[in-house]
Amino acid sequence: MDNVDRAGVGIEAGFEVGAGDEADGEAGAGTEAEDETAREAAGDEERSGPEREWDREPHPSDSMRTFGAVVQALREHAGLSRAELGTWVRYSKHTVASVELGRRMPDQAFVERAEQALGNTGALRKAARHLTRGEVGLAAWFRQWARLERKAASLSTYECRLVPGLLQSEAYARAVFEGTIPLRTDEELEAQLAARMDRQRMMRERPTVPFSFIVEEHVFRRRFGDAEMMRELLDHVLELTTPRNVTFQVVPLEAGLHACLDGPTRILETPEGRWLGYSEGQQNGRLISDRKEVRLLCQRYETLRSQALSPNESRALLERLRGEL
Repeated sequence: MDNVDRAGVGIEAGFEVGAGDEADGEAGAGTEAEDETAREAAGDEERSGPEREWDREPHPSDSMRTFGAVVQALREHAGLSRAELGTWVRYSKHTVASVELGRRMPDQAFVERAEQALGNTGALRKAARHLTRGEVGLAAWFRQWARLERKAASLSTYECRLVPGLLQSEAYARAVFEGTIPLRTDEELEAQLAARMDRQRMMRERPTVPFSFIVEEHVFRRRFGDAEMMRELLDHVLELTTPRNVTFQVVPLEAGLHACLDGPTRILETPEGRWLGYSEGQQNGRLISDRKEVRLLCQRYETLRSQALSPNESRALLERLRGEL
């Protein structure tokens, strides 16, 4: 069976940049952390010397947060304030705070000096080997699925809200991102758009992987932009679903109620033959590994396949919709 590319309120509807990324991990840092975090949020962080080479990470990774927590624990165990550790590592206390909160990627100099200042146990050097930046443009809750998706042996997607992200035209994706709340900065919007278009590369780069899409007809009837943008979207979907390894089906309006009305669904098969599912809500997503749950999703998906239009009928419907514009 193919797997599922869910285009949803969180991922496909425009939340590929996790709104809560920088809020996570700040609680419990203590009064000093709260004071310095407040100054950072207010833009009162003073940068000088080597700090100018560091850009605050827009989307901290879990490894950065973990490394920062280790630095904080060792610093507190050593009885040092952030300002005192800053003197050792030759960065300001604000930069030390940013590293501890997972907001900055520490360079090698910071790691080595902090290691020496905090007992030279080797813990920071070892932890630094596993540091990775966050995947810009992808929400924290979606990153694990995105990594699995890139290696999947098959991928199936049912979508009832939006055109699946893997099939969206650039103009459609931009319109989706521009309409999200809270509003994004231009830089965040471009990062989201780049991530969305980059995900689509696997549609072209993996010609032997089965991709299956089932999309509700009303999704393609929802207008955005002008007629030319709508035609471009439909052309884009038709182009991406032409290869033999891609199966595209539309659930017609007259199909009535069916078993997948609980919401968008994705299912994938790993290279090892394991089946996983993914579901998503407004500001969260859930990777489903329980075999019974995944089996149920597979049954629902296969049932809907029999109720949807055939691939040829589905393409004819999109071509007809295009002609009506």
